[in-house]
Amino acid sequence: MRGLTRAGKRASEMAFNAGGGTINWFPGHMAAASRAIRDRLKLADLVIEVRDARDYFLATDETYDQIPLSSANEDLQPVLAAKRRILALNKKDLANPNIMNMWVDHFQSCKQDCISLNAHSSNSINQLLGLVELKLREAILKEPTLLVMVVGVPNVGKSALINSIHRIANSRFPVNDKIKRATVGPLPGVTQDIAGYKIASQLSIYVLDTPGVLVPSIPDMETGLKLALTGAVKDLVVGEERIAKYLLSLLNIRKTPLHWGRLLHRREEFDEEPDDNCEKGSSGSLRRRRHFNNSDALYVQDLVIEVQRTLCSTAMEFTGNLDEDNELESLIDSQLVALRKVFRIPHKPLDESHGPASKKLLTLFRSGKLGPFILDDLPDQH
Repeated sequence: MRGLTRAGKRASEMAFNAGGGTINWFPGHMAAASRAIRDRLKLADLVIEVRDARDYFLATDETYDQIPLSSANEDLQPVLAAKRRILALNKKDLANPNIMNMWVDHFQSCKQDCISLNAHSSNSINQLLGLVELKLREAILKEPTLLVMVVGVPNVGKSALINSIHRIANSRFPVNDKIKRATVGPLPGVTQDIAGYKIASQLSIYVLDTPGVLVPSIPDMETGLKLALTGAVKDLVVGEERIAKYLLSLLNIRKTPLHWGRLLHRREEFDEEPDDNCEKGSSGSLRRRRHFNNSDALYVQDLVIEVQRTLCSTAMEFTGNLDEDNELESLIDSQLVALRKVFRIPHKPLDESHGPASKKLLTLFRSGKLGPFILDDLPDQH
C-alpha cells in the first residue's frame, strides 16, 4: 500500500505538469483578502472554519502531521488555533462516510472540535449551531454579544453554509426579533456595526453574513493540483486539461476504473435488448444507448455509467506498464480521446486538445456523480 499512498505525488510530477508552464496559483487580490481577514478575525468570538471533506482523502503520510495542508491557510493557523474554533468538514455527501468518521475522530482526539456536514442539509446546520451555542455558553457570561465568523478557502461551501444559517435563523424567530446587526468592538471604546444573523434564542449570538476568504498555502505542485481538482483554484489558472489528466493519473494508478468492470456486462445486456419501436431485424433494432431521456437526471445517470464503462474498458485493453510515466500518459490520452465520443464532442481536424472533454469530466467528478473517492489511504495512527 505504500506505493499507492504516493499516487498524488507521482501524478503531480508527471510530464504533462512539467510541460504546462509555471502556475501563479492566486492573483494579487487574494493577498489583499488575506490581510483583511486578520483584522476581521479580531472581532470573532468563535470561528467556523469550513474545509472540503474530500481534501482529507488526498492526504499522505508526509502531510498528515501538518493536516490540513490542502484546504487551509498555514500562515493563519496560529491565529485560528488561538480562537474558539469548530472545523466544519463540508460536502460529506461526496465523501466516504467511514473514512470521514475516522477523520472526525482524529481531530477530536487532538482536542479540536470537528463536525462533518452538508451545507445544504437543515439537519447538519442545526447540529452545527447546537455545537456553536455549547462552545459559547461560558463566554456569554463575560460578553453581552458574541460574534461567529465563517472562514475557509475558495469553493468549500462558505456561502452555502451562511445561506442555510440565515434560512434557519429566519425560521427560529418572529419577525420583530430578526435583528440583523450586532454592535461589537475589538477594543474598549471602539465599536463597529457588523451585519449578521441572530442564531440563539437565549444567548445573543450572531453569525456574520459575509464569509472570510482564506488563501490556501500551496508549497508544491501536488497540493496545488489537489486544490484545483476540488475547485478551490480556478480552472483558468491551472488549465482544465492539466487538472483532468491529474485526476485520470490518480484513478489509473489506483486502478479505480477496473472496479467498474461490472458495468461492461450491463452494457452488453442493454445493447442486446430489442427496441419495441423498431421492426425486428432492422438496423435500428438494437438499442445501443439511450442518448436522451425524458428526465435530465436519468440522462446524467446514463452519461456517468458510460464514462465509467469507457474508462474501465480502456484500462482493461491497455497492455503497457502503468509504472512507466510515459506509458501511463499514453493511456490517459487514449481515455480522453474515447471520452470525446461519450460526450459527443465533434472532432476538428488538427485539433488535438482535450479541453471540452476535460471540462465535462471534471464537472462529473466535482459533483460526486462518479462516486465518493478515497484517493489516498488514511495514515496509520501512531
